[in-house]
Amino acid sequence: MNIFIYDYTFEGLLTCIFDAYFRKTFPDLLLKEGEPLPLFYDETFHVSTDERKAMRVWRGLEKKISHHALSALTYCWLSELPEVDKRLFRYIRKAIDSPRSIETNFADADVLELSKIYKKVDGERVHLMQFVRFQKAADGTFFAAVEPQFNALPLAVEHFKDRFADQPWLIYDVKRQYGYYYDLKEMKEVTFENPQQAHLVTGMLNESLMANDEKLFRQLWKTYFKAICIKERWNPRKHRQDMPVRYWKYLTEKQ
Repeated sequence: MNIFIYDYTFEGLLTCIFDAYFRKTFPDLLLKEGEPLPLFYDETFHVSTDERKAMRVWRGLEKKISHHALSALTYCWLSELPEVDKRLFRYIRKAIDSPRSIETNFADADVLELSKIYKKVDGERVHLMQFVRFQKAADGTFFAAVEPQFNALPLAVEHFKDRFADQPWLIYDVKRQYGYYYDLKEMKEVTFENPQQAHLVTGMLNESLMANDEKLFRQLWKTYFKAICIKERWNPRKHRQDMPVRYWKYLTEKQ
């Protein structure tokens, strides 16, 4: 058994593929750094992530599959699902070796499964755009907390940059402890030295951090949400389907 050990980044995975072709030895198992080795194996190879090598693999893929399929690969990586790196490795190898595009060959188990994963992650991206609720802080920054099932925040932030270009905002993933901050000029990824601050844990600003009119706007939104609901047409099952329960603790109208 041949084992490749890498840093568990997407660039690292692409570097694994480059090194496998260069060495003419393909791994039977991919492990991230720090994972225990199996009891029996023949050889281990530690892959050092190399952006140049990763880009060469990516450019090679551009000649084999469509732009949409390329984008779907990054979506699948952001799913963070177990074994997704191994599926992506097999898919990319098949795409490189095939004389024609494999992206619609749903008879292939990896192609089919990755297409399902892509749809799930894309659905989470849409949910983020629908269910982010900002709270206005005293300094004028609009703060929102999210906790998506998949790591879909990078896929949705451009929407907020375009939609809310006239106000500073911070969207923070409390599960993965990072976010994106927009200062009216540029958007950048941020992390915090002290992620245990209350609003970075609960996702809710306390009153001392809120803008003076924030409580009023929150109450107005709750009143509006209640007013537009038609009791005779209330369907709890459909409501949970359209508005997943995992988002409720960050929704103003559900407080």
